[in-house]
Amino acid sequence: MRWQLGRRSTNVEDRRGTNVSAPLVGGGIGAALISLVVFLLGGDPSVIWEQNPTSNDSPVTNSPQSTGSNPQDKMADFVSVVLADTEDTWSELFRQNGQTYVKPKLVLYSNAVQSACGFTRSVVGPFYCPQDEKVYIDLSFYRDLKTRYQAPGDFAQAYVIAHEVGHHVQNLLGISDQVRVLQNQTNQTQANQLSVALELQADCFAGVWAHHAQRSRQILETGDVEEALNAASSIGDDRLQEQARGYAVPESFTHGSSAQRVRWFKQGIQTGDTQQCNTFASTNR
Repeated sequence: MRWQLGRRSTNVEDRRGTNVSAPLVGGGIGAALISLVVFLLGGDPSVIWEQNPTSNDSPVTNSPQSTGSNPQDKMADFVSVVLADTEDTWSELFRQNGQTYVKPKLVLYSNAVQSACGFTRSVVGPFYCPQDEKVYIDLSFYRDLKTRYQAPGDFAQAYVIAHEVGHHVQNLLGISDQVRVLQNQTNQTQANQLSVALELQADCFAGVWAHHAQRSRQILETGDVEEALNAASSIGDDRLQEQARGYAVPESFTHGSSAQRVRWFKQGIQTGDTQQCNTFASTNR
């Protein structure tokens, strides 16, 4: 991926090295192990750690070391460039539709972080918090992506950021709120299906970003698309569940199968059209 000459975003907040203490409510090693099991089974471990940040049990956080990406840190620099590229792409796409794109913040952290969505450990992986409109990522996830999930490559790493930014786009468009309302009105299986549709659409939006970034700035090199597709496949619910317990339970999927994630990223990158990302039509998935 050609990124070194790209613009750096000013919306990166570096909290690495900040000490965040875990809430003393169901916390400790036991909860950490439970959250890991939930993650491996395809669930969302963040619910284990979520606390009301205004409560008396909210974590104590030291002041961040710095704000913005560290130019001496290659990976943080890379993240800043990718974020800037998503800003440029989505700002233009929103402008074409008569809308204004509100740029999200991206928070770099180590081990654990406090967001408006609660206290979260890095075992959860990268996530987007709609309450504060920020993307959170512990850069150690990229090591896991390469070694544990066998999905190396800088464009695979860019795909992860673009997926989380895709959730921000959904939030701005009101899609996320609509899904939450529907989930509260249905059973768990149907709620999971809505979650899958939301995640697959974020994959498609990541592809839309890649399509327009390539057209405008020629960021792709040979093998980049294959890297992203491999990453999408590697973190499908079916593959994660099979690795964890030897079999998959489709009814419990919350992010989509490997084939689904690959399909929708390809849909986005091939068409570059958000209107082609309607994952909520059951016949499409």
